Order: sequence, then structure tokens, then C-alpha cells
Amino acid sequence: MDEPAGRRLNVFFDVDNTIITWDVKLRPGVREVFTALREEGHTVYLWSGMGPRWEVVRWFSLHEHVADCFWKPLTDHHNRLRELGIPVWPDFVIDDHREVVEAFAGVQVPEPLLPLERDREMWRVLEEIRRFARGAYGR
Repeated sequence: MDEPAGRRLNVFFDVDNTIITWDVKLRPGVREVFTALREEGHTVYLWSGMGPRWEVVRWFSLHEHVADCFWKPLTDHHNRLRELGIPVWPDFVIDDHREVVEAFAGVQVPEPLLPLERDREMWRVLEEIRRFARGAYGR
């Protein structure tokens, strides 16, 4: 029997150097991880310091997985959520910048590993999200 998923989360993924590479390739595992998160009842959002990245959603056909896209607060993270029109609290964030992860709960990821097919970070991210949702996440 599968272990219960725990609480449902609003999961916010950064875009550049997190789910896509510098040359706009989708990081391995992104689609599979987004699918798993959605199936487990979590809501996936994208945010970026460059603004809502709907072009990435369109380019990689991620519509069924991504609930919305937003500007990411680069400073004063909590206080800027309302100003940036983010209507939900980011329960868990995935970003290549430590300061965003430190402002919320989440996990920092390094830039995608090259050769790209060897990169396994998204699978680690999925396990971290599951641990957090179960309440087994330690800081």
C-alpha cells in the first residue's frame, strides 16, 4: 500500500536554470515530476524574475500541469506576493537561487548537469516535496 501523500501543496518552480537550461531545453524529469505532483493533488505554479513565463508552458506543452504563472519576488519576498498578484501562498519552492528557498520552504537546485540526459535533479525535488507534504521535512 502506498504511503499517504500528506497535505496538498502549492508548489512554485522557478524557470531559468531550474526547469529549463540556459539554451531553453526542458530539464529531464520535469514533465514526469509535474505529472506526479498533479496526480498527488498538488498544484504546480511557475514564477520567474523575468515575469510570467507562459511561453515556456506553451513551448513545452505543460498546460495540463501548470495552474498559473507569476512574477517572482526578488526581494522582500513575502511582502511582495500581493503586489505581484500572487493569490496563493507558495508552500514549497524550487529555485536555483538560495535566497528564494530561504524565504519560503523549498529546495535549491544547481544548474542542469551536462550532458543533460545525466541530470537527475527533478527526481530529487519530487522526493523532497513528498517528504515535506508528509511532514517529514527537517530544516
